[in-house]
Amino acid sequence: MMSNHSSVTEFYLLGFSGSQELHHVLFAVFFLFYSVTIIGNMVIIVIVCVDKRLQSPMYFFLGHLSALEIMITSLIVPAMLWGLLLPGMQTISLTACVSQLFLYLALGTTEFALVGAMAVDRYMAVCNPLRYNTIMNSHTCISVVTGSWVFGFLSEIWPVYATFQFTFCKSNVLDHFFCDRGQLLKLSCDDTLFTEFVLFLMAVFIIIGSLAPTIVSYTYIISTILKIPTASGRRKAFSTCASHFTFVVIGYGSCLFLYMKPKQTQAAEYNKIVSLLISVLTPLLNPFIFTLRNDKVKEALRDGVKRGCQLLKG
Repeated sequence: MMSNHSSVTEFYLLGFSGSQELHHVLFAVFFLFYSVTIIGNMVIIVIVCVDKRLQSPMYFFLGHLSALEIMITSLIVPAMLWGLLLPGMQTISLTACVSQLFLYLALGTTEFALVGAMAVDRYMAVCNPLRYNTIMNSHTCISVVTGSWVFGFLSEIWPVYATFQFTFCKSNVLDHFFCDRGQLLKLSCDDTLFTEFVLFLMAVFIIIGSLAPTIVSYTYIISTILKIPTASGRRKAFSTCASHFTFVVIGYGSCLFLYMKPKQTQAAEYNKIVSLLISVLTPLLNPFIFTLRNDKVKEALRDGVKRGCQLLKG
């Protein structure tokens, strides 16, 4: 597909294997998932902004988390859907490939930082309720969110720069549906072992760095909940954390499988499956996790639907 030199100007994405009929089925399924993801997360953002009952740090963070989910899935899925409709390999320019990889990693890192901050917020709400409003004020929340975004984008500049410093002389065909770093490194004729190890260490730092406060926070949260004398009190206390805890298990579980390996160049099919979990399934589940397990959000949704019906009747 290309001669033996490093001046790559574009890559070809193999996408999914199988017949065109299978591709059409996958298109229908992923299009449905994507539509539900966008609508569901947009609904969360709107109700968090307009409903006074949701004007608290937890829902402020949730609004930003939903925005991140929309951006992450929109970065990957529309191009993937386009590739399923068209026969053959899809072309992506070098600039678009660099941009896609950087934004994907930066938004994912931002999400890790935000999820860790949400765990600390739940710790404060359960374990220090009297000081909660004083500590988790609007200034603190804005600073935490801003810090998460800045950290996410700054921390991924070098990893992406290092990835594209290699010579891609084996081929310019990526066995993936987007510009995956592991598959990019497979195309290099250079020795990528040291860089892969550094990237692994950075992934450990980012994932474990955000997972550590989550683990510590939930250790204290569970300990505090178990000390509550009544069963109804324990249920009420845990209900404030159940949604976030569920999201943590799903989100961290899939990312640990994909990034926490010293060798970045795993099998293509393995990468595709885990990437689908991160870019399609987790953003899809987010609205359901935070609505079905949260009474305040359900109440706000019911009231919003009632107001909408009244406006339509009027």
